[in-house]
Amino acid sequence: MALVLTHEDALRLADTEDGELAILQDEGIGFRGQYLGAVLAETPETARHGADLVEITTDVAPHDAHFRHDHPQVREAEGGADDVETGDVEAALAAAEIVVDQRYSTPLEHNNPMEPHTTIARWDGEELTLWTSTQGVHPARQALAPILGIEPEQLRIISPHVGGGFGSKGVPHADMMLTALAARAVPGRTVKYAVSRQHMFAITGYRPATSQHFRIGAGPDGTITAFVLEAVSSSSHTKEFPEEAIKPSRQMYAGEHRRITQRLLPLDIAVPSWMRAPGEASGMVGLEMVMDELAEACGLDPIELRARNEPVLDPDTGLPFNQRRLLDCLREGAERFGWAERDPRPRARREGGWLIGTGVASATYPASRQPGSQARIRLTAGSYEVGIGAADLGTGTWTALTQVAADALEVDPEQITLQIGDTSLPNATVAGGSTGLASWGTAVMAAAQTFRREHGRAPSDGAESTGEAEENPAEEELAMHSYGAHFAQVSVQETTGEIRVDRMLGMFSAGRIINPRTARSQFLGGMTMGVGMALHEKGELDPRFGHVVNHDLAEYHVPVNADIRSLEVHWLDEEDPQAGPLGARGIGEIGIVGAAAAIANAAHHATGVRVRDLPLFGSDFLPR
Repeated sequence: MALVLTHEDALRLADTEDGELAILQDEGIGFRGQYLGAVLAETPETARHGADLVEITTDVAPHDAHFRHDHPQVREAEGGADDVETGDVEAALAAAEIVVDQRYSTPLEHNNPMEPHTTIARWDGEELTLWTSTQGVHPARQALAPILGIEPEQLRIISPHVGGGFGSKGVPHADMMLTALAARAVPGRTVKYAVSRQHMFAITGYRPATSQHFRIGAGPDGTITAFVLEAVSSSSHTKEFPEEAIKPSRQMYAGEHRRITQRLLPLDIAVPSWMRAPGEASGMVGLEMVMDELAEACGLDPIELRARNEPVLDPDTGLPFNQRRLLDCLREGAERFGWAERDPRPRARREGGWLIGTGVASATYPASRQPGSQARIRLTAGSYEVGIGAADLGTGTWTALTQVAADALEVDPEQITLQIGDTSLPNATVAGGSTGLASWGTAVMAAAQTFRREHGRAPSDGAESTGEAEENPAEEELAMHSYGAHFAQVSVQETTGEIRVDRMLGMFSAGRIINPRTARSQFLGGMTMGVGMALHEKGELDPRFGHVVNHDLAEYHVPVNADIRSLEVHWLDEEDPQAGPLGARGIGEIGIVGAAAAIANAAHHATGVRVRDLPLFGSDFLPR
């Protein structure tokens, strides 16, 4: 027995403004991979066979799936970052003694968490329950309920374990909606749907492609006098999402005359979305590679060039920084890495047929906490039950929040019972933007302080208190960022062009580190993704069909253990009182930012060949 669900009989959605989630509502097809229907059956095999029997006829219409920076349809993003225009850029460029004018690009990149996106849904009357994998149960409920035409209280989402996300589970995608619509067709029955690995390349988001055109003018001492960045990212006609590659360039380095613009190109392709450090990860590729080229043109060490362009105030907002310790990261990282032994000349070091080079790049990511997270603490049979609708996508939330609660209540961690990942628990913001622990931990601390104030140190069984994370006033008065430095050594085989990352070292400034073990894991994970960004990852899009052809882990390559040799992580011993009561800033994303550029810069130092389009292929370094 099977049931076929199409746009002709699916539930009519109350709101169809979100083109990604408004599925099965009409006959339109926006991209290859879009859901056109579903087959429900008692077993996966029966459903799969039924889907194979469905025949779909279409009317062919013109389409465009080819990304290029000079496409005539390139336009401003809706609600994206504002352009920057200060001073007289063209005059400053004309007067500059040294000008670097280059274009850099990054390709489509895909999140690929180990656990695919999976949802189980059941309607009981007008009440819907979703057991799913999401980075934010409460934000997902707020997004889905109005579209389904129900109140948020009628939708319960349960997600105690996520199984990885890298941003792809930060917002609901069409697979959640499809499962909810399918379950609506069989009230009282439970429906399960797991997105296949191949379909994840079309339906669960990805990092858009970018083109970044830099023109930088400087004096002979390396001081930047003119800075121009024109960035373009790919997007989808179905739903707009800009990859704001300009974000790091707005605040990283000083320069009086600046023009920074972000544009996007909507295409007939799948909908992009968040991927670890959206905007920063892509934008620091071009910025840190062009800084390396500028250092070479000026005859300066790359670290010294960055030091000469260190701003006093945030170039973007004019505000003072909270803790800008970029130079500390660069200098301490250089000492640990052995940067002083580096011969600045390209192709200066060769060992057994391998050219060896080293490179450096800065790292940055905004430091923020989201207001609105709430926590509840209840004493039950001697155990402090701490409830908050947070998420753990492998970052260590279960561990870190238990530590925070135990520390705030001044009890042993064994006395804490943590509950997360359920909309029946108090509201929590999404695990995204490196804001999770700062936001949720502040709420837990507030609840603990209220609990002790209301119930003392000898509370009776059943005592309960709540607390909330409020806005951080310092974010209006200071430019809040974390910083870091990546150092990489690569080897390039002279005959084959094979590239190996021999070692990497990351040095970070991120405020107080709550749990060194889980923090190190996060930094290492980000750096590993940087290796993939530099050497492996590229979604090969066939412009004839808007289809990613290498849509599995056999052909879409990500770093594995054999690719990761020596990775070192260090951080400055510090606290940031401006960041909040934890003194900590987020670390989930800064590890990837700048990592790929450090590797690309090292490959140039090894070979003397500058490759400006990621990923780096061995053939790029062979004689033409």
